[in-house]
Amino acid sequence: METRPLAALVSSLVSQALLLLLLIFQSNPNLILPSPISQTLTTMLHLLSSTHLTATTSHLPLNRKRRREMDESEIEDEVNEEEKEEEEEEEEEGDDNNHRHIEETTPCSALVPHPNPDHFKIHFGMRSATFEWLASLLDPLIDSRDPSGSPFRLPTTTRLALALARLATGADYADLASRYSVSESAARFCTGHLCRVLCTNFRFWLAFPSSPELLTPVSDGFASLAGLPGCCGAMASARFRLHRGPATAFLVADVSSRILSFAAVFHGERSGFEVLKQSSLYKDAMEGRLLGPEQYLVGDESQQLYPWLMVPFAKPVPGSCEEDFNLALRVMCWPARRAIYSLHNWRVLSRLEEESTKVSAAFIGTCSILHNILLMKDDDSALADVGEEYLLSSEEYRNEEKHSSDKKAILIRSTLAVKARECGTL
Repeated sequence: METRPLAALVSSLVSQALLLLLLIFQSNPNLILPSPISQTLTTMLHLLSSTHLTATTSHLPLNRKRRREMDESEIEDEVNEEEKEEEEEEEEEGDDNNHRHIEETTPCSALVPHPNPDHFKIHFGMRSATFEWLASLLDPLIDSRDPSGSPFRLPTTTRLALALARLATGADYADLASRYSVSESAARFCTGHLCRVLCTNFRFWLAFPSSPELLTPVSDGFASLAGLPGCCGAMASARFRLHRGPATAFLVADVSSRILSFAAVFHGERSGFEVLKQSSLYKDAMEGRLLGPEQYLVGDESQQLYPWLMVPFAKPVPGSCEEDFNLALRVMCWPARRAIYSLHNWRVLSRLEEESTKVSAAFIGTCSILHNILLMKDDDSALADVGEEYLLSSEEYRNEEKHSSDKKAILIRSTLAVKARECGTL
């Protein structure tokens, strides 16, 4: 019970008791009270009656007459204060409703079963199982920061879906924002954050094996493919369109098209060989730190002959062992060419005009890492579905062979050409 009504009730009871006592004494002439006591009782009765009246009426609504007598400014202040409190309550209620609406619309529906079995391949460039695995792997990393100014916390699956949709389909940020009920800045942030996480924390998935012994499974794979021993990777070149001009890149792949090394140059027209010469792989190979004594890479006509890099003969005599070697070499280069075509299946790499050079480089590196992830998970979603004959007939880099004065390189290639003839006659 509140204090003021309780005080009024107590005062009323006491005053009534005193009044009853006074009436008893006054109605009974045989009872004579001393004058001071009688006066005291009368005074207390008067005071308690006044207090009781004030206490009992102060918490009740004012009657109409009293309201008219109140100062108009006080009434206006009171009404304004009540309206302000009501408005604040409505705003808080609205914010809660909006927040609930955002939370209901933003979680990614990617993990919900979809009637189209190719839904994940079309929108995210991978199967649903790969998406779930990747979300679990990256959860603590891509969920570490929130988009600037975002009023809510995006789920990990939504962050990943936003980024993969941008990379797989090339959709612009406005389309992604509309599709996932987020701002354009949030869509851009999630895409860039995934690129930073993969290129920083999982760059080792693009690292060339650190010792010749680790390359034995790679060379065994190429030997099974074309019969030539010692090949530890196939090299191919690619170009990407940027708003400041084309970017030239090269990669080294194993027999499964897994990327073993990747490098790109983003300034000016460069050939694949010029990009190779600027890479750390070239320096390590020239200094003997990349491969063992009988190990080598294979490349197309855009590269140059070295003891560690075999390229085709420029003008082989028809029916010769040099022609057999060229055929074997093209078969061995096919996995690298397939890796290049597979990278272009990430549609964002065909729409890099709007991005800066730094962002474009991150996109290419991220798509290369995702390419290896799919192969690791036996997911062929983004692999190029083209025939071997088509890849081997490419004329993009057909140039005259650069003269090589390295006698060791010439001897190694001639020896391999003889082995190619032997493999061809078996």
